Amino acid sequence: MKGFLEYCDGNSLFHRLNPLTKLIVSLLLCAVCFVNSNHFFILAVILLNICIAASAGIMKLALNLLKGLGKLSIILFIVQVLFIKSGNVLFTIPVINLGITDNGISFSLLLVMRLMAATLPLAIMLSVTQMTDLSNVMVSKLKIPYKYVFSIITVIRFIPVFSNEMSEIIEAQTARGVEFDTKNIFRKIKLIIPLCVPLLISSVRKIDTSAVSAELRGFNLRKSDSGYKKYSFAARDAAVLAVTAVIFALGIIL
Repeated sequence: MKGFLEYCDGNSLFHRLNPLTKLIVSLLLCAVCFVNSNHFFILAVILLNICIAASAGIMKLALNLLKGLGKLSIILFIVQVLFIKSGNVLFTIPVINLGITDNGISFSLLLVMRLMAATLPLAIMLSVTQMTDLSNVMVSKLKIPYKYVFSIITVIRFIPVFSNEMSEIIEAQTARGVEFDTKNIFRKIKLIIPLCVPLLISSVRKIDTSAVSAELRGFNLRKSDSGYKKYSFAARDAAVLAVTAVIFALGIIL
């Protein structure tokens, strides 16, 4: 299994879709989470994304992503619940005399569900689409200037690279006796901050190498029609887009 935001090779339906179709579907599934405020509908979108990940063979990646988002969601949920005062008070925390309202719980739950539902389709799309194909359709079909597309794709490509390098640095420091598995969050942050320096140096070197390589390959000569690979729409693309359009329409109506 590949890491976060890395392409996972496969031959599923979603791997074989047109890159533009996958981009549109992921953006619509992400957008529908913000036009709809029904908890059950957002939950259905999350389950749909999990089913898509399972059919594409990247179920483990989706579950790991949800696990990571779960930690952030707990923090967001607690903060929102504590600071939203509107609605009926369900109970009061005795030590700090702070009331927890039904609106606070409802909105906080909706917030964390939206976070998960909006992140999953984009992560799945990037896991079943090669960056080269995605950049080509963005330039040729959407007519986005190649310089902007290159910047976006480069950032996405570097995320898993930097993540892997950070893991290697932590493993090296662990081998030297540094304990990163401490449950004290402040101590853990204190241990990780010094590791950002070698990661920053490595990042600058990689960016410089990438810039030099792009210049040597005639980056400034790239045009929208210079790509050699063509991407045709098939019946499966039309079917998937139609289903996604129905889901988006339901999100607006419900």
